[in-house]
Amino acid sequence: VQLVESGGRLVQAGGSLRLSCAASGRIFSRDAMGWFLHSPGKEREFVAAINWSGSSRFYADSVKGRFTISRDNAKNTEYLQMNSLKPEDTAVYYCAANTRGSSYEGNDYDYWGQGTQVTVSS
Repeated sequence: VQLVESGGRLVQAGGSLRLSCAASGRIFSRDAMGWFLHSPGKEREFVAAINWSGSSRFYADSVKGRFTISRDNAKNTEYLQMNSLKPEDTAVYYCAANTRGSSYEGNDYDYWGQGTQVTVSS
């Protein structure tokens, strides 16, 4: 079972990125999926989550209106569209899968990717 993130890079403030998370080893189409971030010296933070069908999505207050989570179950892939990026968005972003439903809590997630670095310069 593997989740592999991609798309992270250095970008200027105000720019956009799209992160992808490709799943393999099992079918994730019935799992909720989420994105979390980890900045140096801070606790892991929830970013966004989406239920298995894509009909329900929720976000951290810090990214509402700027980030959009989506998924393509046919491709076993989820995405995080990040717009209007700010320097404080700089972090390693992780995707995760939750077999029991959408959750804000990282400890509820069963599978994790290795992370992709997003750096936003001012």
